[in-house]
Amino acid sequence: MESKPQKMPKVAKVKNKAPAEIQITAEQLLREAKERDLEILPPPPKQKISDPDELADYQHRKRRAFEDNLRKNRSVISNWLKYAQWEESQKEVQRARSIYERALDVDHRNITLWLKYTEMEMRNRQVNHARNLWDRAVTILPRANQFWYKYSYMEEMVGNIAGARQVFDRWMEWEPDEQAWLTYIKFELRYKEINRARTIYERFVYVHPDHDRARVIYKYALDHIPKDRAQELYKAYTIHEKKYGDRTGIEDVIVSKRKFQYEEEVKANPTNYDAWFDYLRLVESEGNLDSIRETYERAIANVPPTKEKQFWRRYIYLWINYALFEELEAEDEERTRQVYRACLELLPHKHFTFSKIWLLYAQFEIRNKNLTMARKMLGMALGMCPKDKLYRGYIDLEIQLREFDRCRILYEKFLEFGPENCVTWMRFAELETLLGDTDRARAIYELAVNQPRLDMPELLWKAYIDFEVSLGETEKARELYERLLERTLHVKVWMSYAQFELASADESNVELARRVYERANLSLRGANEKEERVLLLEAWREFETQHGDESSLNNVIKKMPRRVKKRQRVQADDGTEEGWEEFFDYIFPEDEATKPNLKLLEMAKAWKKQQQTNDEDKEGEDDDDDSNSSSES
Repeated sequence: MESKPQKMPKVAKVKNKAPAEIQITAEQLLREAKERDLEILPPPPKQKISDPDELADYQHRKRRAFEDNLRKNRSVISNWLKYAQWEESQKEVQRARSIYERALDVDHRNITLWLKYTEMEMRNRQVNHARNLWDRAVTILPRANQFWYKYSYMEEMVGNIAGARQVFDRWMEWEPDEQAWLTYIKFELRYKEINRARTIYERFVYVHPDHDRARVIYKYALDHIPKDRAQELYKAYTIHEKKYGDRTGIEDVIVSKRKFQYEEEVKANPTNYDAWFDYLRLVESEGNLDSIRETYERAIANVPPTKEKQFWRRYIYLWINYALFEELEAEDEERTRQVYRACLELLPHKHFTFSKIWLLYAQFEIRNKNLTMARKMLGMALGMCPKDKLYRGYIDLEIQLREFDRCRILYEKFLEFGPENCVTWMRFAELETLLGDTDRARAIYELAVNQPRLDMPELLWKAYIDFEVSLGETEKARELYERLLERTLHVKVWMSYAQFELASADESNVELARRVYERANLSLRGANEKEERVLLLEAWREFETQHGDESSLNNVIKKMPRRVKKRQRVQADDGTEEGWEEFFDYIFPEDEATKPNLKLLEMAKAWKKQQQTNDEDKEGEDDDDDSNSSSES
C-alpha cells in the first residue's frame, strides 16, 4: 500500500508587516529566562521512616538545622516559631515549651509569640498552662487587647464564668477603649446579670464620658444662668474643654469667656468705645452676620451724652467700621448706604462734623458708579459745615476724575472760605502750573502774597520764588526777594537770596551774592540781631572759602565775633532780685571800633548839658542881684 504524502501546514499570512513597537532580542529572552529561573527542579525524594533509629536520626538532623538557624540570627522570631511548631508536630510538647520560653527571653513583647504559645497549650488541652501564660502576657502587655479577649473567651469556653468575670474586672482597671467595655456588658447580659451590667455601664460612662453632651449642657447653663453667678461655671467649662476638647472647642470656650468679660465692661460703662471695638472684633471673627449686625447696632446706640467733638472722636469709628463691614464683608450696598446716611443724620453739624465720614460716603458712591450722588453729598457737606479737609478731599476727587474746571471753582470757593491758608494758594498755583497756564499761576501767587493775613507766608514766598526760578525768570525772582526783604529782614531770607544769586547764570553771580551778604550784615547790625548775624557771617565765610579769594576771606574773618561769658541780675515777676545768671554774648569787632566815637559823643553831650545847667544857675543869680538892688533903692 502506497503511503500518502505528508501535508505541510499552510504558512499564515502576515497582515501587518510593520516592525513591532517593542523589539525583543535573543539576549533579552535568555536574560529573562535566567532571572525567572524557569528550570524546574525535581522535588526531594520522599523519605520513609521504618524504625525508631531512623526517626531519632531524622529528628537529630532537623533539630541541628533549626539550632544552626537560631545561632545565625536569634532575633528572627519566625525561626523560633517554625522550630516550636515542628516539635509540637513530633508530639514533643515539653520541647516546644522550652523553645517558646527561649524565644520569650529573646523578645518578650512579641504579641504573636505569646499567642502561638498559648494556642499550643490550648490545642493540647493544657488549660492551667494556658491560664498561667495568659496571666504572664497580660501582666507584661496590659494594653494588648487580644490577650484579654482570648483569655476571657477561654475561661468562658471552659465554663469558668467567675474566672472570666475576674479577667474582665482586671481588664477594666486599665480603662481600655469602648469596645472592651461593651464586650464586658454583653458578657454579663448573656448570663442575665442585669445589675452587674448596669454597674459596668456606670463605670463605662465615667471612664468614657459623652463630651458632646456635657458641652451642650454647659452651653445651655451659661445661656440661662445670670452672668454674675457664672464665674465658676466658666472655669469648669474651660477645664472640661482643655481636658477633652479639640482646638476648636477650646477656642470656643475662650471666645465665650471673652464675650462674657466684654459684656460686663460695656454694661458697666456703655460709652467705653474701646471695649466695644474689642467686642466687635471678637464677634466678627466668628463670621455670624446677624450677630455682628446686632452687636454693631447695640454699640452705635450709645451716643455720647454731650455735643463736644472730643467725646465723639472714638464713637464715629463705630459707624465707619459698621459701614465698611457692610460693604466689604456683607457686600450689601443698600445697607451700607443706610448706615452712612444714618450716621450723617445723627451728627450735630451745627456744632461740629467729621470730614472723614462725608469723604468715605462719597468714595463709596463712586465705587458703586454713582458720581452724581457723591458730588451731591460733598456739595451738601460744604454748604452745611465747610472745612479744609472737605475742600481738599473734594478737590482731590475732581483731580482724579480730570475735571479741572470743577477744581478751579472749588479752589475759588475754598479761598473765599479761608483766604489766609497758604497751602491752598500754593496748591491752586501748582495745579495751574501743571496745566501749563503760567500766567494764571503767577496771578494766583500775586493775589496770595498781597493778602493782609497769612498763616505761613514764608512758605508762600518760597513757592512763588521757586516758581519763577523754575521758569527761568531770574529778574522776577530777584524782584520778589527785594519785595520780601521790604517786609522782613530775617537771616534765612538773606541767605536764600545769596544762594539764589550764586546759582544764577550771570557771570557776576559771585559778586552779586557778596553784595547780598554785605547788605544783610549792615541790616542785621542795625537791628542788633546778634544770633542771626553770627549765622550770616558763618555762611558768608563758607561762601568766601569756596568762591572768594584770600583778601575777601580775611575781610569776613575780621568781622567774626568773639564769644564771651557775661553775668546779669535775675528778677522775679514781683521785681525782687533772685541772684545772678550767666549767659553768652557776642562782641563784634565792628561794634568795638565805633565805641570810642560813641564815648566821645556821649562826653560831648554830657559837657553840653553841664554847660546849660551852669548857664541857668548864672541867670538865676543875676535875677537875685537885680531884685536886691531894687529893694535897697
